[in-house]
Amino acid sequence: MTLSIRNQIPGTVTAVTTGEAMASVKVRLAGGQDITAAITADAVKDLGLARGSSVKALVKATEVALATGRVDGISIRNQLAGTVTEVATGGAMGSVKVSVDGGELTAAITKDAVEDLGLSAGTSVVALIKSTEISLASA
Repeated sequence: MTLSIRNQIPGTVTAVTTGEAMASVKVRLAGGQDITAAITADAVKDLGLARGSSVKALVKATEVALATGRVDGISIRNQLAGTVTEVATGGAMGSVKVSVDGGELTAAITKDAVEDLGLSAGTSVVALIKSTEISLASA
């Protein structure tokens, strides 16, 4: 199966907390950073997820926000430090490629945001991803 989701980072499940409808799945990415995915309890069962399961974290580029440093005081726990490797902008939108330990992310953000943040190759950034925007696939 082919997916349009470019952000596919390998990792290992470190914890699964399942409720009646939803589950919180903690994943240690290949580069050593931790993320949390909020997925359905059915998905946990269907994928057979448990501590030690190999997975890929899938995140659409439009769900990756960028900041020039760690952001405190917000509910977004998934904050991955990285470095911009490439920026392409059009009339309204920009595509920003970010190297993170263990993988690469693409963020689709507005051209205004690219300019306001002063993003270019080599800029240090933090990718912000809500746990509800991370899907998991068995690896």
